[in-house]
Amino acid sequence: MADSMDWIQTFSGRTFHSLDPVESEIFVVDIAHSLANLCRFNGHCLRFYSVAEHSVRVSRILPGEFKLWGLLHDAGEAYLTDLPRPVKKRLAAFNEMEDKVLKVVARRFNLVWPMPAEVKEADNILLATEARDLMAPPPRPWNLGVEPLAESIEPMLPPAARSFFLNEYALLTGGSE
Repeated sequence: MADSMDWIQTFSGRTFHSLDPVESEIFVVDIAHSLANLCRFNGHCLRFYSVAEHSVRVSRILPGEFKLWGLLHDAGEAYLTDLPRPVKKRLAAFNEMEDKVLKVVARRFNLVWPMPAEVKEADNILLATEARDLMAPPPRPWNLGVEPLAESIEPMLPPAARSFFLNEYALLTGGSE
């Protein structure tokens, strides 16, 4: 007998079929809420720091045509969760599922596919900044090939991060869902 529970319930009370995603099931409020409650670094940072806040910060260092992609670059994590980079590198099936969700996110928000290299570079710049500001001193250098931002990060709690994300989305899109 097939499992009839082939979906997750999102924050807004809707269904989302993680393994067979469709555009009509993707809503920015669900993405913002979930990412605001997901802690970066698998929770190993010194203070709670959300994926939503990270996403806004990525968006803000990109030029205009890439800002929305920067904001939504981790949207798949709202529906699948995230895995640490070393683990993710070894799980081809997870990467395929994540790409499948991100392709649908890209269609839903009229973004180019694949994700532009500029977004990935901005993500690494934020990673370097986060490593400096939010992690214990490393046992060895992270060697990300980029310099961190000059500004320091003071993380916000989930409700503020959710609003931060939704406000950034409204600025970039005129508020259209």
